[in-house]
Amino acid sequence: MNRIKEVLELKRIKQIWLAEKLGKSFNMVNAYVQNRRQPSIEILYQIADILEVDVKELLISRNEPNIKK
Repeated sequence: MNRIKEVLELKRIKQIWLAEKLGKSFNMVNAYVQNRRQPSIEILYQIADILEVDVKELLISRNEPNIKK
């Protein structure tokens, strides 16, 4: 699970903008954002760089109490 959606919302960034920066389709980025597909570690680091956040901010810890299962 990832927090890409939350970080995008906090920064008021659109998925289409992220898709363009990554060189990925909107559908692929949307799958990442909706947690239907998980990005590779390499892509996750690229997303963190683009969004100017630590990669840890894009991940959900298994110890977080609000994880939806």
